[in-house]
Amino acid sequence: MSRNQSYIYSNVQDQSEMSAKQIVDRILRSGKMSRQDHTLLTSTVFNKRDVHEGERRQINRVFNHIQTGQLKLVNW
Repeated sequence: MSRNQSYIYSNVQDQSEMSAKQIVDRILRSGKMSRQDHTLLTSTVFNKRDVHEGERRQINRVFNHIQTGQLKLVNW
C-alpha cells in the first residue's frame, strides 16, 4: 500500500470512528436509545468489513450504560 493510500484509509477509518462516537455521545446524552438509534449506530459501524478498536469502544460504552441502568431502551 502506498503512503497516499495508507493516509486515505486512515482518514476513512477516523471518520467512521468519529461518526460512531458522535452517535453514541448523542444517545448517552439523551439517556435513551430507540430502535432507530440502534439501526443508525450499527449501520454506521458495520457498513464495512472490519470493526476497529475505536468503534468497539463506542459500542461498549452503550452496553455499559445499558447494564448499569444509565441508558433506557425505548420504542423497541
